Amino acid sequence: MQTIRSLELKARELHKQKIIRGPCHLYAGQEACAVGIEAAITRTDRLITAYRSHGFTFTRGGSLKEIIAEMAGRRTGISKGRGGPMHMFTKNFHGGYAIVGSQGQVAETMNMAALWKLPVIFACENNGYAKGTSMGRCTVNTDFYKRGDVIPGLRVDGMDVLCVREAARFASDHCRSGKGPIIMELQTYRFFGHAIGDTEHKYRTADEVDEVRKERDPIYLLEGHLIRNNIATMEELREINEKSVKDVEEAAQFAIQSPEPLVEELCSYIYCNNPPFKIRGINPWTKLKSSM
Repeated sequence: MQTIRSLELKARELHKQKIIRGPCHLYAGQEACAVGIEAAITRTDRLITAYRSHGFTFTRGGSLKEIIAEMAGRRTGISKGRGGPMHMFTKNFHGGYAIVGSQGQVAETMNMAALWKLPVIFACENNGYAKGTSMGRCTVNTDFYKRGDVIPGLRVDGMDVLCVREAARFASDHCRSGKGPIIMELQTYRFFGHAIGDTEHKYRTADEVDEVRKERDPIYLLEGHLIRNNIATMEELREINEKSVKDVEEAAQFAIQSPEPLVEELCSYIYCNNPPFKIRGINPWTKLKSSM
């Protein structure tokens, strides 16, 4: 969680420096969701998420260098610089997508999963806002864990990594035992706006954010648990923090020094193998030369 937090703070800094451009949705505050879920599943399980994907990209095995390089649009990025901050993929991790599932698609998918008793965990990271609209203003039923009709659901403290882990273990066992899908609503909170540059002060107060940071920060909650139970000392936790900052800084320098994708490779990786027929408009791109 500390590494993901350091990663997101660095991404915010690089975006202000225009090294990272375009929409960038930070995961700070929601780290317990990705880390808790990852602790309860296996690397052979398949996972897909939306655009706020940096935490899951890291827990799924992506390196800091690959992730930051992708954010910066560099050839060394995890998606070869083509996906940016939103579209990241690695083994058994299918994104990182810009679009959140629409209600119709979600309902249809849940229906099919329940009909066929598919082993699917539907995890809703409920950070309280649909972009800039609070849940209470946009939906009558804010109990998202009940949205699956016949699919059982759990409401989980998404700021407590241990709660998330245990709930995800329960959900995983439920699915693997052949009982079909299950829903987890993880009640969490994002510490920054919907995306960098979001005018969040128009729909939530600074006092609200400060209170959550003070009372419910997932990293501080876990640190307190570790110290109270004599599992770790403040010095050990400080060393973890310092190492995460150092690792992220080294990854950022790697990304900054990495080259951008070549223009003549613009149409690469679009088709698998050689297309069996002539496709209009792709051949001219191979003649382009990079201006680098």
